[in-house]
Amino acid sequence: MGVKYSVNEKFFERWNVGMAYTLGYIYADGSLECSPSIRGKYLRITSTDKERIIALRNLMESQHKIYRIAQNTYSGKQRYLLRIGNSFLYDSLVKHGLHPKKSLTIKMPEIPDLFLKDFVRGYFDGDGCVSIEYGNGKKRQKILKRIGIIFTCGSKDFLRVLEKQLRQGAGVGKREIYTASRCYQLRYNTEDSVTLFKFLYHGVEMEHYMRRKRNIFADYFEKRPKRVDKEIKSILECTEGPVVKR
Repeated sequence: MGVKYSVNEKFFERWNVGMAYTLGYIYADGSLECSPSIRGKYLRITSTDKERIIALRNLMESQHKIYRIAQNTYSGKQRYLLRIGNSFLYDSLVKHGLHPKKSLTIKMPEIPDLFLKDFVRGYFDGDGCVSIEYGNGKKRQKILKRIGIIFTCGSKDFLRVLEKQLRQGAGVGKREIYTASRCYQLRYNTEDSVTLFKFLYHGVEMEHYMRRKRNIFADYFEKRPKRVDKEIKSILECTEGPVVKR
């Protein structure tokens, strides 16, 4: 028999900030694996950000090992894997709508309004991106043009429901779902990206967000101080981590 590692197998039985965030991340960058030949049920979480994998493992009170696996095909970055074998944990995630080979068929789960922002922030950290776009000025100097957020998913239905819930919960404008290479995308412009920053990061502890993505927002606000109102200033002061210089 292999070594049995401990984990909070009831972690997904009760809604809270950490549970909602982790569930969102798993919807993006996690998967379920059922192996009848060895009677095993596993949760797999992968990331190129080892710090995030460690944070998720800690939230689930897991002692399972983190493995180095093949590099990301597109970025060339090292990837890490957390693989947890636990039938109770697996079955809890199935109740929340997850299943093996989910990428093209997942649907938005039933999420209490109180924890929508935590689920979305987890999904954003797994399968979303925020980027600052630069252009050339009249004198060919580099100027900041805009910041944007993109949510990516293989399931168009998932993004449709996410778009509706973000309109209702965060107050952003109505957006279209775009077809990209082998996936769909939900994209937000500067105004809505700033609104989503407030929605996603207000009152959030560092273990519940990826510093690298949060710091891109901080970099933008440093370059666009006119956009920093009292709420944004408060969020930036409360969320830890240095601004990433680009």
